[in-house]
Amino acid sequence: MRRGLHRAWEWIAVDALLRRGRQLELLHRAMGFATLALVTLAPLLIVVAAFDPLVRGGFASWLADGMGLSGQSAHVLTDVFSPPREVVGTTSAWSVLMLAVFGVSFGGSVQNGYERIWNLAAGPWHRVWRQATWLVVLMAYLYQEVLTKTAMHGPGRIVVSTVTAMLFFWWGQRFLLGGQVRWRDLLPGAVATTLGLIGLRAFSILVFTPLIVTNALSYGAVGTVLVVESWLIGVGFVVYGGALLGRWFCEHHWTPSHDEEA
Repeated sequence: MRRGLHRAWEWIAVDALLRRGRQLELLHRAMGFATLALVTLAPLLIVVAAFDPLVRGGFASWLADGMGLSGQSAHVLTDVFSPPREVVGTTSAWSVLMLAVFGVSFGGSVQNGYERIWNLAAGPWHRVWRQATWLVVLMAYLYQEVLTKTAMHGPGRIVVSTVTAMLFFWWGQRFLLGGQVRWRDLLPGAVATTLGLIGLRAFSILVFTPLIVTNALSYGAVGTVLVVESWLIGVGFVVYGGALLGRWFCEHHWTPSHDEEA
């Protein structure tokens, strides 16, 4: 029986997954993801949401939908961020350009994480167009998530959100890695990331929804930002952890030839 358990443990290869997580410094990288998202990506999304022609409530609405917030917790989150009209009125073309540059640095950080996961050399500086393109597609993905919130309900929206999330993270890995990893090998990571985000959303509804209200009462706007930052750390953990889990699955249960190009 002991020998059977040992063989099962070797087949699952959990120790290899944990070792890769330590080498990647997964938690540290997730915290960096959250910091960059709040400092570089969030201001850009605030401006983009402010120019929304369909007036879907601005960035606060985007964020509340992503976290699964509703009711008082969503109102608390809305109070922390500037109203869309104020953002549009005080933003210059130069400011938008600078925000876009900072947003590209966020894409570069995600690209670096994927490269570390697959043990690939860092891409040359002139591939910054990939980061910029990925950033544009990311904003389009987030925008369609907000659109489906009001256009669709129930199982229909769940299916659409799940499929679009999996397609985005599947394509995103392939694109940022410059096609150096096969589509087939990237699929498990995209599936794991999507399932992780579903789980994180459920956790957010159960934990962050009441927590954001109590933190706002106790600490004001700072308490709300801390909850958002904690959620972003979870997102970073899922994004990198899902890709890491995907590579581990390829190596031990899928195919070892992940270095081949399509």
